[in-house]
Amino acid sequence: MKKFFALLIAVLLTLGVIGCGGNDAPAAPASPAPSNQPASSDAPNGLTVLKVAASPAPHAEILNSVKEAMAAEGFDLQVVEYTDYIMPNNAVFNGEMDANYFQHQPYLTNFNEKNKTDLVAAAAIHFEPLGIYPGKTASLDALADGATIVVPNDPTNEARALNLLAAQGIITLKDGVGLAATVKDITANPKNVKITEVEAAQVPMALPDYDFGVINGNYAVGSELSDTILVSEDPGSEAAQTFANIVAVKPGRENDAAVQALVKALTSEDTRKFITQKYGVAVVPVF
Repeated sequence: MKKFFALLIAVLLTLGVIGCGGNDAPAAPASPAPSNQPASSDAPNGLTVLKVAASPAPHAEILNSVKEAMAAEGFDLQVVEYTDYIMPNNAVFNGEMDANYFQHQPYLTNFNEKNKTDLVAAAAIHFEPLGIYPGKTASLDALADGATIVVPNDPTNEARALNLLAAQGIITLKDGVGLAATVKDITANPKNVKITEVEAAQVPMALPDYDFGVINGNYAVGSELSDTILVSEDPGSEAAQTFANIVAVKPGRENDAAVQALVKALTSEDTRKFITQKYGVAVVPVF
């Protein structure tokens, strides 16, 4: 009986060890609790680290262009790229990042309301105008009766696209509908154009199947289409004022020395030249 119990205990101990080490993949770390403490820290080079989350183009590219200017002010700007629109805000709210640069104010306002966050804008940097791009037809002068046009399907960008088409006289919209416009608000369509709505990111890929497409500036840049733009939203339009892309931070951090240095660098004349020369009319400085 004693041998039986000894053997049983040995077996149980062995199973216990296997149970603890059987999964080689580490557990995912829990998200840190929201913190008012900055993510910044001192780098080995003596500079103060400033971590900024950004979408790849044009935001991360613009940030990378000011690294030297930030270093001259005593800051090591570290740009972390994200390809979604949720994680960058969560990273700032949780204290993993000091700031982010990828969104406009209406998106941030909506995100804060839905997620019970309180991020704020430190500065507006640029506007990504929607543009009309050629697909099967090379110019708007060649717009034929029954032409097909593909536009973004989300409410904000669709309204902007319809207003841009209206500004070219392709359609007419109800008076005063502004940025709430939908296809139901079209009151005149003299060329009988057929408008197809798809996800904004899919418009560049769909473009070859349509006569024209209305594309967001960032997607045009990412698809290397910006040089083919036919016409874009007016930089002085309601859309430009409303949808300027911002640097977002936790409340109270707008006045941090590091954030102020970043805003100064991003709104400098050198950055204006960088944006204008690299992106043309696809990305427009608003400072």
